[in-house]
Amino acid sequence: MDFDVVVIGGGPGGYVAAIRASQLGHKVGLVEKEKLGGVCLNWGCIPTKTLLKSAEFYENITKKGNTFGIQAEKVTINYEQIIHNSRKVAERLSQGISFLMKKNNISVIFGKATLEDPHTIQVEGKTIRANYIILATGAKPRELPHLRADGEKILNSRHALSQKEQPRRIAIVGGGAIGVEFAYFWNALGSQVTLIEMMPRLLPMEDEEISKELAKIFQKKGIHVRCHTKVTEAKLKDSLLQLTLVKNGQEETLEVDQVLLAIGVAPRTEELGLEKLGIQTQKGGWIQVNEYCQTSVPNIYAIGDVNGPPWLAHVASYEGILAVEHLSGKEVTPLDKSLIPACTYCNPQVASVGYTEAQAREKGYQIKVGKFPLRASGKALAAGEKEGFVKVILDAQYGELLGCHILASEATELISEFTLGRTGELTYHELLQTIHPHPTLSEAIAEAVHVALSKPIHI
Repeated sequence: MDFDVVVIGGGPGGYVAAIRASQLGHKVGLVEKEKLGGVCLNWGCIPTKTLLKSAEFYENITKKGNTFGIQAEKVTINYEQIIHNSRKVAERLSQGISFLMKKNNISVIFGKATLEDPHTIQVEGKTIRANYIILATGAKPRELPHLRADGEKILNSRHALSQKEQPRRIAIVGGGAIGVEFAYFWNALGSQVTLIEMMPRLLPMEDEEISKELAKIFQKKGIHVRCHTKVTEAKLKDSLLQLTLVKNGQEETLEVDQVLLAIGVAPRTEELGLEKLGIQTQKGGWIQVNEYCQTSVPNIYAIGDVNGPPWLAHVASYEGILAVEHLSGKEVTPLDKSLIPACTYCNPQVASVGYTEAQAREKGYQIKVGKFPLRASGKALAAGEKEGFVKVILDAQYGELLGCHILASEATELISEFTLGRTGELTYHELLQTIHPHPTLSEAIAEAVHVALSKPIHI
């Protein structure tokens, strides 16, 4: 089995890389040990968004229905059907990836891959040769020494996506995107949720004002937000888990039915054979790459989660195309990480691109900051989604678009306008010259820019 390019891992980085390699005329093999689509499609991005849509539906009917003149009685939850629907969507998309592999003449080999040398891969007894190898094996949920996922009392995200019973009381350890999304999901359906984050605030990588406002909204919804707090011990008492929480040196006990671990990820590189080939890794085991995703072995590339943060599906896909075009001899532009949008799909959603206010100041920019509250947006009020705001950071000297941070019902759909602006090196002038349709949520971005320039229109 000889190929020009072999991709190991069929997630959003791997299958995109395989398709692009085939488009460029390479003979391509794709090795996947489980299901095409990887964690994102099967156990991450896609099924979680399906769950969150169920929660949003329920929340709209039970908590907002009266406002819109919709009165529904005896609304019940079929939790097993919610889970079944998310699995069905994931399965359908996985089959779609299989179709794309056939369409693009990509040979799919199922099994676990091990690198024998820079051009040889062993997969379940099969020997595969390749001129180039792209590692796209992704990442797996991290655990703590005193909190190890067992699928019953202590869950990781994969367990949470497949268990058929709704937890009554659950603690979520980790206030990043995964923890925040599951906190919203379970709370909206009526579970008692405690969200624990060891850092001073939720979504620590986001702008501080966004994090603080989201925490207020969550607390209003009934989610118990516990920041600057560590879980130091977990003991089983009868059918409950007793957690020892420590904040500022003070201990307290929290009893829950289950715990979700959402403390980040670790690279999937075990038994891959990196050491044998001398492929260099960073602290934490992430594969070291250059700006073109090449490893220390030049014909071997590593893309997506396995090469370190940010652990985002859209980054993996971008890097897959970048790596393939580089190995094909095409002129490529290295990834600028300041142009990567980040999205969190709770309700209201969080999306951002570029520098936070603190980062812009640290880099020495003289800045202008504008905030536009959604309660002043006609479309937001009409939709009953008035929580949140849009915040923009501009370079005071040249007008460059430095950063945008959105807390809104459709934040993840809105952020692309500002991302395009940054990619095109536009200024506030071009953004304000762009006519935004009315009434839309997108108007809030232009309104925030007006505020930054001290000429607010609607506040």
